[in-house]
Amino acid sequence: MPTIENGSVTLNISDSGIATITFYHPAQNSLPAALLDELAEKITAAGNDAQVHVIVLKSGGDRTFCAGASFDELLQIKDKEAGAVFFSGFAKIINACRKSSKIVIARIQGKAVGGGVGLAAAADYCLATEAASIKLSELAIGIGPFVISPAVTRKIGLPAFSQLTIRATDFQTAHWAMEKGLYNEVYPDIAALDAAMDALAEKLASYHPEALKGLKEILWEGTADWDELLTERAAISGRLVLSEFTQQSLHGFLSGKNK
Repeated sequence: MPTIENGSVTLNISDSGIATITFYHPAQNSLPAALLDELAEKITAAGNDAQVHVIVLKSGGDRTFCAGASFDELLQIKDKEAGAVFFSGFAKIINACRKSSKIVIARIQGKAVGGGVGLAAAADYCLATEAASIKLSELAIGIGPFVISPAVTRKIGLPAFSQLTIRATDFQTAHWAMEKGLYNEVYPDIAALDAAMDALAEKLASYHPEALKGLKEILWEGTADWDELLTERAAISGRLVLSEFTQQSLHGFLSGKNK
């Protein structure tokens, strides 16, 4: 388990069979490789646990849900193999959600950027607050949302994905995300979100496990090739992150952020 300074991932299972997986990182819940791997492992473990009926995916804090990839770690990548391994972390999470026999519901309390949008798209159902605006900023730093694009496009369609990707510096509102299909429900604040999340999780946990498993299979029909597809996409991002353009963009973002 990483230290709190480097982030953490926890898994708690309630008596009613609700597995709550919480990830946290002090840098706006961004995800370095260690957290990506641990998050995928926890999702897989919860899915394989016979005592678990439903999985809740959430992040710590009351602001940003997930800022996506760790820019500090992106700057440490020195070869395309390491780049592919890093971006494969997001592929592992998406595929862990996809292959889990349990319904995954996501609690989006704040902004979701880049890979954070991918996490929301990997869930089977999303509840969010009005503060949970979204942005795919990858083009602005010289890469693209290649790994997460199958999951995002599956939820919101190609026209909305194109808008989100091309408008790389613009946030879209939570209500836009709900209108396009990424979010299923939007609430005015975290208190209302949590009340709705608790009620939904308890209700799902009371349903027939085999019925939920059958529903899960239907929800992910046509994605059997994603293990290979997302690995190929990770390799594309792994090459691009080494480019001079992307390295300069990352340095510029971090220097501006630290002023």
